[in-house]
Amino acid sequence: MATFLLVRTVPLTPDECFARLTDWSRHGDRVPFTRVGATRGSGRAAGDVILARTALGPTGFDDPMEIVVFEPPGVDGAGLCRLEKRGRVVRGWAEFRVRASGNAGGAQVVWVEEIRVRGLPAALDPLVAGVARLVFGRVLEALLN
Repeated sequence: MATFLLVRTVPLTPDECFARLTDWSRHGDRVPFTRVGATRGSGRAAGDVILARTALGPTGFDDPMEIVVFEPPGVDGAGLCRLEKRGRVVRGWAEFRVRASGNAGGAQVVWVEEIRVRGLPAALDPLVAGVARLVFGRVLEALLN
């Protein structure tokens, strides 16, 4: 599996960071040819399903993800959202963690993800991780700005 990690410290509250990270429709704004949204539930609870649909014309694939943990920041400022990727093309998991940072009112965001793309050999995992880090790094910047 290809694994990548993104860490950002921002002058937002943990609550605001978590809300932005789980605003699923905004995830597709920075990924070419992709729409993202909840297909089961509101996208704000364990058991809900998020679908990323990537397509160019009639050709494309679905990346369904089930939310298995949805814990908005509590009193300590820590929050977690974990998704399990359950598609035919893309498998793996993703986690978004937020916590209060040392800066007054600031937060640290950690996005870690493991991706397996069907049909690609494990030898290409470093390439997949690099491309994912680049693409999802842009998504994270857009969500937090």
